[in-house]
Amino acid sequence: MIIGVPKEVKELEFRVGLTPSCVTILVNDGHTVLVQSNAGEPIGFKDEHYRKAGAKIVETAEEVYEAEMIVKVKEPIASEYSLLVEGQILFCYLHLAPNTELTKRLVDSGCVAIAYETVTDTQGRLPLLIPMSEIAGRIGVQEGAHALQMVGGGKGVLLGGAPGVLPGKVVVIGGGVAGTEAARIAIGMGADVTILDNNLPRLKELELTYSPKLKTLYSNPVSVANVVEQADLVIGSVLIPGKTAPKLLTREMVKTMAHGSVIVDIAIDQGGCTETSRPTTHTNPTYMEEGVVHYCVTNMPAACAGTSSLALTNATLRYVRQLAIEGYELSLKSNEGLRNGLNVCHGFVTNSHVAEDLGYDYRPAEEVL
Repeated sequence: MIIGVPKEVKELEFRVGLTPSCVTILVNDGHTVLVQSNAGEPIGFKDEHYRKAGAKIVETAEEVYEAEMIVKVKEPIASEYSLLVEGQILFCYLHLAPNTELTKRLVDSGCVAIAYETVTDTQGRLPLLIPMSEIAGRIGVQEGAHALQMVGGGKGVLLGGAPGVLPGKVVVIGGGVAGTEAARIAIGMGADVTILDNNLPRLKELELTYSPKLKTLYSNPVSVANVVEQADLVIGSVLIPGKTAPKLLTREMVKTMAHGSVIVDIAIDQGGCTETSRPTTHTNPTYMEEGVVHYCVTNMPAACAGTSSLALTNATLRYVRQLAIEGYELSLKSNEGLRNGLNVCHGFVTNSHVAEDLGYDYRPAEEVL
């Protein structure tokens, strides 16, 4: 199979879909890999490294998109829409539920769009989302701590406090992968940390692992409102795979927070879990709303693109190899977890949550393949 790796064009997105070591493995499998020039340059993966790995370096995105399968990191943006063709495999993060225009373009193109974030394993976990969620959770606390500084627009609170001074209060909404990592990093920085979830067994796991340094609280509108009002930093990390994130933090709750407090909305890729959230970029990552600093960057792991590219490709390579060896029809029919990643295929929306949120007729993958 011919596999294409384009240079990411989303603003300040420096991750890359395949590393040179991945290319070596794919070439040894008998495939041709096209890599756009300078795709990995910002994180130290030079064109010469890809050439030594066996890749063919091409200059333009148009040349890359002649491949049978496109492996990238972030969803296509407007400049890439016209490059997608019928029957072509697109394997990347898509986050379609809040993105009407991209979904329409994928449907119109007739491509086979497989989303990293909805691929599952045999235990129902999200193996291609987990590594980026781990990194986003860790980065979220770092960025939140910076935003709390006066230079970041915050109220000048140090999360770890100081001798004779209480530590900052961190509230994490959602006890999944990103939320757990955020809580762990915040604990390590010496903050006073509370995590909320409506999954009691998960709260028990967290308490057994991190107690007494971590407080757990059952999530409902009243409990969220109570702890948010006192928080210096709120981390929103709620996920319903493939679906628009629920707005658990309302504008009225945000209004109760002290001026200069901070919200980091990790769920912004799926529309955000805060009513006051809107997507931002690494160029202009924060804004002030209701007196609260909001950090809502849609590609947070790109801030640490070297680490993120390695962590991501460690997880994605096995699926890339299967798709390249077997083709998408056999791969998707034989691998239920990979089939769960299929969001759009031959003009049909094959993810029920995306179809529901955006008003498309839902077609199960089994019917389309």
